[in-house]
Amino acid sequence: MRKLLWPLGLAAAFLSPVPLQAQTILTLEQALELATTRSPSLAAASKEIAATEGALRQAGLRRNPELSTSVEDLRAQTRTTTATVGIPFELGGKREARVAAAERAKDVAVGDLALVRAELRSRVIGSYFTVLVAQERTKLSASSAEIARRAADAVGKRVAAGKISPVEETRARVDQANAQLEATEASAELQTAKFSLAVLLGDSAPRFDQVSGDASTLPTRPALTALLDQLENSPSLTISRLELERRRALVDVERTKAKPDVVVSLGAKRVNEQGLTQAVVGIAIPLPVFDRNQGSILEALRRSEKASDELEANRLRLVAELQEASNRLFVARTSLQTLQDTVLPSAEQAYDAASKGLEAGKFGFLEVLDAQRSLLQARARYLNTLAGAYQAAAVIDRIVGR
Repeated sequence: MRKLLWPLGLAAAFLSPVPLQAQTILTLEQALELATTRSPSLAAASKEIAATEGALRQAGLRRNPELSTSVEDLRAQTRTTTATVGIPFELGGKREARVAAAERAKDVAVGDLALVRAELRSRVIGSYFTVLVAQERTKLSASSAEIARRAADAVGKRVAAGKISPVEETRARVDQANAQLEATEASAELQTAKFSLAVLLGDSAPRFDQVSGDASTLPTRPALTALLDQLENSPSLTISRLELERRRALVDVERTKAKPDVVVSLGAKRVNEQGLTQAVVGIAIPLPVFDRNQGSILEALRRSEKASDELEANRLRLVAELQEASNRLFVARTSLQTLQDTVLPSAEQAYDAASKGLEAGKFGFLEVLDAQRSLLQARARYLNTLAGAYQAAAVIDRIVGR
């Protein structure tokens, strides 16, 4: 089967070969590597993990002892000096609960890094193939513009020779202008797509001339049932579950705060008037008469329930997005297959027949232009549908974390 995405066969008759200059070609593997090593988003997510490690270390520390001194009577002969060291003892598993909550916070940060990495990969792949399709669209539109120009010149010569009506030249010039506008728009869209990809790679402007790849290759993904099975392990749902676990750990932290801590004091008391040094032992226990941390416990419980609801809402949202993207990809692949197998070959055959008929005097020039226009429209539709297929595949990759 002849190549479907390259400029029309008629262009070969109109265009002479143009020598190519050396260009910087970016591969998908290079793009992914650059994005991974230079992405500020990934760097920020990594810093968050380092921050949670500090929080985890802090959560495991015990409370510091407290030194207390007091002096009674400032006269040296009758002065009484007391010095004690208060040692706090955390009761109710406060330290263990803090450590568990800090560990869950670190798990959330690790999950967030995986989510950022998956989203970045999906965006890079989607942007990469947007550039690839835009390249093909630019080639097609440039070829179409050149063909339209040559066709308009040919019509002008026929009008000058008195063979056809001047109205046909006007029509051909309008087609030429429209083709040139489409070529300009396609070139601008390509530049925009390249800049978008460059930003994902950590550059303010593209450092590549083009991307490599076969735009005629259709993206494939597993069936919807298989994708739904993978959904539970997706980065987004994973981080939602980890956040729920963190919220539940914070509930335990607040509950342990309801149990008062004990401070044991040990020290000495010096009575100058009697020349005695006495041992001092004390204990301090807060009485939870009014404040039993009930408000904070209720807040933590409600936030835990909120995290549970958000997990379920996120699951439903991802299922809907996954179904939509999978359906879009299925429809796009079906359309692309029909275009490849039926529409484009038929359009090419019609154009070839019209061209041969023109040479044999069986068809007029307008029939050739109509056949050419139909072929160009079919190719443009193929590229638009292909772009939609790649975008749908990128959405699927983002959701399931491919």
